[in-house]
Amino acid sequence: MSSTTWSVDDHLEDILAAIRPLDPIELQLPDAQGCVLVEDVTVPVALPPFDNSSMDGYAVRVADVAGATEEFPSVLTVIGDVAAGSGGLPTVGPGQAARIMTGAPLPPGAQAVVPVEWTDGGTGGGAAKTMRPAGEDPAGASGEVRVHRSVEERAHVRARGSDVQAGDLALAAGTVLGPPQIGLLAAIGRGTVRVRPRPRVVVLSTGSELIQPGEELTEGRIYDSNSFALAAAARDAGAISYRVGAVTDDAETLRATIEDQLIRADLLVTTGGVSVGAYDVVKEALSSVGDEDEPGSGIDFRKLAMQPGKPQGFGSIGPEHTPLLALPGNPVSSYVSFELFVRPAIRALMGLPDVHRPTARAVLKADKAIGSPAGKRQFLRGRYDAEAGSVTPVGGSGSHLIAALAHADCLIVVPESDTSVEPGTEVGVVLLG
Repeated sequence: MSSTTWSVDDHLEDILAAIRPLDPIELQLPDAQGCVLVEDVTVPVALPPFDNSSMDGYAVRVADVAGATEEFPSVLTVIGDVAAGSGGLPTVGPGQAARIMTGAPLPPGAQAVVPVEWTDGGTGGGAAKTMRPAGEDPAGASGEVRVHRSVEERAHVRARGSDVQAGDLALAAGTVLGPPQIGLLAAIGRGTVRVRPRPRVVVLSTGSELIQPGEELTEGRIYDSNSFALAAAARDAGAISYRVGAVTDDAETLRATIEDQLIRADLLVTTGGVSVGAYDVVKEALSSVGDEDEPGSGIDFRKLAMQPGKPQGFGSIGPEHTPLLALPGNPVSSYVSFELFVRPAIRALMGLPDVHRPTARAVLKADKAIGSPAGKRQFLRGRYDAEAGSVTPVGGSGSHLIAALAHADCLIVVPESDTSVEPGTEVGVVLLG
């Protein structure tokens, strides 16, 4: 147990110094979502891979429709259909046209596409509204079409390689793979990709008083909310999270549970049992788990100069030296601690360049001054108004007020040196969400 008090920054620095990003692995595209790319991906084939039509209409030669009007249409012979995915394309010769669908390859001989709305659609009548279905009317794909407007060369044609060229950099190493990036990888034919995997985070809550939501609340018991909140927060940070609800206040049971969980954990998070009470089971269970021959291993329990969240534990455990963060049991303390310490650790495991939540400066809107303990950095729940550049506290400073937390979208930071903050003062805020 460290007797000295740690600052928030020093504790976080100590955690991040010990975290190594996870080794890269090759993953299938659906499994790589949210992961960080570890290689530059270049384009193997141009996109689109061929000249194709951006409209439903007719593929024509420019000279054949020059000067066409509704009164004096160009009459062309329709030689067939070109659908998206077509192979064996017809060649468009002088005085000819091919019906073409959006996305279909431009057939040889054709120089442009006339939208169907600029033609009679092969009906011999006025301007067509739509293409008729291919099988419905044989005259649509053969016979004649009247074209009412001229076109320039390459009109309504998407050029081969107009999206990306072969050899282009598609995505740089360090890119986080969201839906558009996954789409691009699929479009260039990549089925797998090398990434840092999402960290597996095991969340354990401790306390004999805890029961699971959905069970009957008997006297002296409370529902276990921490394991749900922190497992959700880990998932939100990009991790795969496993929740182990409510381990009873027995050091042997807890130690055995943690050892069982190590097999599927890149990071362990416990909540509860870390302060100075008689039943602080996490501290009891973990104070002796360090390896004799491994300097600096084991869990160090500390007092931090912060409110809420003074008691914290950090270290590594088990044969793989899996990092473990022990958070306090109060719901708000545990959540604030997660945001400040666990989330950056998860982001560091992922190899993300920026592990921190965005911050802002805002003017405090409140009825009265906010008090804060001397020498401690206080984190209050708040609602941030980006347009007004202001922030309003929600709920009190009690560390168990979980209802207020559900209505907050930021943390208001009161520095160690301030014991009171007047309304109208500019404060720092950490933006959540």
